[in-house]
Amino acid sequence: MKKLIKTTIYFLLVMLVFSCKNNTKKENNSNTVKEVRSLSARDILGNPDYLAMSYGGYRHADHGIEPAIDQLKEDMRILAAMGIKIVRTYKVHLPEATNLLKAISELKQEDPNFEMYVMLGAWIDCKNAWTDMEPDHEQESEANANQILVAAYLANNYPDIVKVIAVGNEAMVRWAATYYVQPAVILKWVNHLQDLKKEGKLPKDLWITSSDDFSSWGGGDASYHTEDLEKLVNAVDYISMHTYPYHNTHYNPQFWSVPENQSNLSEIEKIDAAMVRALVFAKAQYDSVSNYVASLGVKKSIHIGETGWATVSDGHYGPTGSKATDEYKKGLYHSLVRDWTNTAGISCFYFEGFDEPWKGGDNVGNSEKHFGLITVDGKAKYALWDAVDNGVFDGLTRNGNTITKTYDGDKEALMKDVKAPPSAKEIADRKQ
Repeated sequence: MKKLIKTTIYFLLVMLVFSCKNNTKKENNSNTVKEVRSLSARDILGNPDYLAMSYGGYRHADHGIEPAIDQLKEDMRILAAMGIKIVRTYKVHLPEATNLLKAISELKQEDPNFEMYVMLGAWIDCKNAWTDMEPDHEQESEANANQILVAAYLANNYPDIVKVIAVGNEAMVRWAATYYVQPAVILKWVNHLQDLKKEGKLPKDLWITSSDDFSSWGGGDASYHTEDLEKLVNAVDYISMHTYPYHNTHYNPQFWSVPENQSNLSEIEKIDAAMVRALVFAKAQYDSVSNYVASLGVKKSIHIGETGWATVSDGHYGPTGSKATDEYKKGLYHSLVRDWTNTAGISCFYFEGFDEPWKGGDNVGNSEKHFGLITVDGKAKYALWDAVDNGVFDGLTRNGNTITKTYDGDKEALMKDVKAPPSAKEIADRKQ
């Protein structure tokens, strides 16, 4: 109930702000800025000239500390310098999404050549999610309606920026045990938004999807293959699926362990070979969704809403676990997945642009805090060292810091933290 009240109050504040803003919008825009032609989702998704990124701008362990608009602008300039032209957000009941749209709009006012679009997320929960009560996965949260209401409102107020609305994030996958819903809930809201488009109450070229684990899109267990999922596949404008070889180095490590025929390779050769296998794993999950959709007789584009690799873990993926976690492996995965998706015409909302310290609880070694390509204080991880060398970030700052390299650019020091994957025997012994 507290979440519902908070979302309702926030929505009313958003409406108040926009009612004031819209009174001056034409005057502020008239004859002062020649805007870049606004593209549609159809133009952007799958276009390698429009790289995608998952984005959260939270800089503190306290999630209640919102990034300021100037900080959001700072981040958008950094991402734009990297060639990112569409970012994905996750929820609208907190100010970040609204402020991000305002920040991008102001950047476009300041520079008519600035180009950034948004895949706007509407968070979806089941009844009793995040409470002391048992989650009811057959019923939805009352707060969902306001998420959709705010998302539609923002899409209408920023039609030149918002190109996609995603109904839910990993909202159907059953391992999201605290909040997942049945596909019927997602279908209900996707159909609602599609109806608004037909009625002229949303931009006609706005695309509607849901962003979820590959298994939720029919690529995994057959128990997900329901009539409602089939209807959802038909209802969305495209499918946004997630794949995480990184997490599967612990949960499904068969692909990750060093096979016996590679046991004589050097440590670095074992690592490089493992990262190629990680890409093959991601491709297989993508293909599993593609095959399921094709089995329904449906032709629908499929893009990657999330994939990524963390750089710190003191848990499942760290030195005492799968040994998957470090900047070198992240750099390889980022390069491999970008090469694959760009060549294949698949948009990949790489997870993520910046580390977010609020995630994963109080443990600073929790991997969820460390998926960013850039640290909170503006250090570019190994994946971006070449970009630093090439002057991509010249003149840009984050939190007042120029963009420099982690490890002070010392690769030898970095490699001391890099471990080869365990052998199949080591993994088997660990399970005993």
